Amino acid sequence: MNNVISLPIERSYAHLAAHRWRETDTDDDGLAGLLRMLGANLSELRMANNPLPVLERRLHSGETLFHEGAAADSMHFVRAGTFKVVRIAADGYEQVLAFAGRGEVLGFDAIAAGTHPTAAVALEDSSVYAVPLREFFTVGTRMPVLDTLVHRAVSKSLASRGELADVMAAVAAEVRLARFLLQWSQRMVDCGQSARRFHLRMSRRDIASFLGVAHETVSRSFGLLVRWGVLQVDNREVEVQDMLALKTLALSTRRPCDDPMPSEAQHGPRQA
Repeated sequence: MNNVISLPIERSYAHLAAHRWRETDTDDDGLAGLLRMLGANLSELRMANNPLPVLERRLHSGETLFHEGAAADSMHFVRAGTFKVVRIAADGYEQVLAFAGRGEVLGFDAIAAGTHPTAAVALEDSSVYAVPLREFFTVGTRMPVLDTLVHRAVSKSLASRGELADVMAAVAAEVRLARFLLQWSQRMVDCGQSARRFHLRMSRRDIASFLGVAHETVSRSFGLLVRWGVLQVDNREVEVQDMLALKTLALSTRRPCDDPMPSEAQHGPRQA
């Protein structure tokens, strides 16, 4: 931790500048934009008059925000878009550990060692707010409002990381997929979007890595859910046709993949 705090300010800001960071200055950007995104009200925004550098970085789809093993110099808050958090195994396999969207924190797990234990990659054109770590460690005394909101955002991100444990607790691949889709559906609701119709930002290969199964298994599981009448799928566009059936499937832990859904056994397969 000390090696992060003691970073010379010239080195820290030079590193940020090299990666197309910029201080923001519009109503939707900078400190006011960060506070608003994290849920601050108007009176709290008016209290935020203690200068605090808030930087912004915009990334194209496929660009890396930070690499595994890189020195940590900023705390990142997703402003727009979606990121995948990955770790590279010794054999080169990319394990997807989480997906992060608007308002979620990236890089918090780097504070202890001063280096990032994971990498964060943009799944679409995205942007983040960032507070340099040397500023972040004093935010509690300089700006209590932001300190409270940051702790809330970090807590939310830690809860999201627990989604992986919930998914991996299921044995059958289609159950893992059902749990993942319900998690994504809830994220859409939290963003004010439809719980039943959504666009998956990640590839099926990314989903397979997150679920801990083969790429082909994910495709087969999607096919089963379509055949059972639970989903309608068009590439990355997903529509939940039967939310109750999806939730029922997600409650299972073990399920032979060739068993029919309960409604299918009683009434025959539904048409997708």
